Amino acid sequence: MANKFNSGDGRTRSSVSIFIVAGLCCFFYLLGAWQRSGFGKGDSIALEMTNSGSNCNILPNLNFETHHGGEAGIIDDSDSNTKVYKPCAPQYADYTPCQDQRRAMTFPRENMIYRERHCPSEGEKLHCLIPAPEGYVTPFPWPKSRDYVPYANAPYKSLTVEKAIQNWIQYEGNVFRFPGGGTQFPQGADKYIDQLASVLPIANGTVRTALDTGCGVASWGAYLWKRNVIAMSFAPRDSHEAQVQFALERGVPAVIGVLGSIKMPYPSRAFDMAHCSRCLIPWGVNDGLYMKEVDRVLRPGGYWVLSGPPINWKTNYKSWQRPMEELQEEQRQIEEAAKLLCWEKKSEKGETAIWQKKMDTDSCRAAQENSGATFCKSEDTDDVWYKKMEQCITPYKNANNDEVVDLKPFPERLYAVPPRIASGSVSGVSVEAYLEDNKQWKKHVNAYRKINKIIDSGRYRNIMDMNAGLGGFAAALQSPKLWVMNVVPTIAKKNTLGVVFERGLIGIYHDWCEAFSTYPRTYDLIHANGVFSLYKDKCNFEDILLEMDRILRPEGAVIFRDEVDVLVKVKKMIGGMKWDSKMMDHEDGPLVPEKILIAVKQYWVGNSTSAQ
Repeated sequence: MANKFNSGDGRTRSSVSIFIVAGLCCFFYLLGAWQRSGFGKGDSIALEMTNSGSNCNILPNLNFETHHGGEAGIIDDSDSNTKVYKPCAPQYADYTPCQDQRRAMTFPRENMIYRERHCPSEGEKLHCLIPAPEGYVTPFPWPKSRDYVPYANAPYKSLTVEKAIQNWIQYEGNVFRFPGGGTQFPQGADKYIDQLASVLPIANGTVRTALDTGCGVASWGAYLWKRNVIAMSFAPRDSHEAQVQFALERGVPAVIGVLGSIKMPYPSRAFDMAHCSRCLIPWGVNDGLYMKEVDRVLRPGGYWVLSGPPINWKTNYKSWQRPMEELQEEQRQIEEAAKLLCWEKKSEKGETAIWQKKMDTDSCRAAQENSGATFCKSEDTDDVWYKKMEQCITPYKNANNDEVVDLKPFPERLYAVPPRIASGSVSGVSVEAYLEDNKQWKKHVNAYRKINKIIDSGRYRNIMDMNAGLGGFAAALQSPKLWVMNVVPTIAKKNTLGVVFERGLIGIYHDWCEAFSTYPRTYDLIHANGVFSLYKDKCNFEDILLEMDRILRPEGAVIFRDEVDVLVKVKKMIGGMKWDSKMMDHEDGPLVPEKILIAVKQYWVGNSTSAQ
């Protein structure tokens, strides 16, 4: 009996085994067919990475916290054939490739051309790592950083002497202190902004985005922050050494820039307010050319604030030590240009005047035509990269003839449907696609929070999104502790920067084949979504990665999101850049070909062996 039962049991087990093997064969056949169909692109590469020891789910070796000094631990998980990038010489610690002082002096001075972007040729590019200066430390967290900057991070004292009586900046021990003063507001930016707020609708969220031309150390933008206004500040790299660097060390949005001969790298109808506080820009010359450029980027209903000469020249010409006739003519030119642009003066008090760009497009157009004004004929008023300024007025309506729509107050406008989307101005982006994009980025950012638990704790103040799209990443991260520079690449398939501004966010156009208009070590966190796939056939990955290293602070973090085959190449390259990194699966699982690569830049300063 026992043998009969054993015999039957053996036959049963044999049948089950055959069934299991057959089932597994069918499963793997179907899996192979699915992968060959294209839906499983990159899975074999991901499997190879997993088998080679890369952990795709946890980051046991990456430390996102700052140490303020000392060498960070080195994790050597890079390929043995990885190219190792050496540090540049210490003299390059504050190198700005496209605003290099020596190269600038070879260009004409007329219209500030020599202060514009002039990038190095291929043969002039540095292929080394820009060092931090000796003693460099992580900036103070916001809001302390608004008032204090470590001296070692930007060791330039000239402004403390040159602007001493104007309360720009003071040197105290091992830090710079920023009392909040400016040339036009030596008593502090807060009181000055109170004066502006008595005319401008700042408190109710109508004014959200601002442009500060000739910003100094950006105290105006720094003090607007607590009023929920975000200012894009710019100033040239000139004799006022490091003013933009100070702004960014303080945690205030700023770029190196100048009103010269080239259009500003912003879309039309972008800002709620533009501001000049004794910025030394000759507004009335060339038939108001610079005012026409401000008009282009100012949305209908937006405001222009001019503080300082020539406003109220009758009272102040003696203290300004300028001829009365010269100031009178300067103000006449400004008033005429403002009238032609259909700006209505709302206030003139002391040395400050405020104009508002009218919303009524039809009545404005009629008045402008009667004045013999020339209108810009360009089909795309947002096509501005390296384009010359034009002696014409930008029409209120765009190429699609969209009506001018007033924006909702902030923060409501952050997730409201932007007018450019509602009108269909952005080709291929419907209202439904916009809403889905927001949903996706909320999911992505939640995944980032699980990977890096301090991402929105205040550890990262200055954040850059290298390929911002519709601004979904910045919107999902929105917090008073941080701000995001939303970059829309000039080669992006869709021009979405206008949408970013309509959400109450800020950004800029840029081509990542060139250096960004900022000083080294100015961003705490960089997000690169699809950047390397976008530039795969446009320029060298090495150039983009070295630029990312230049603008990233020591112990700063980078989040790459891209196709796995692209990220494998990137991971190998950053293995030679003093970065620690780990590859992660997409939040939806390992079968998704898009992966996440997390990197942290090690702490090191310019006392290492230099490349040149």
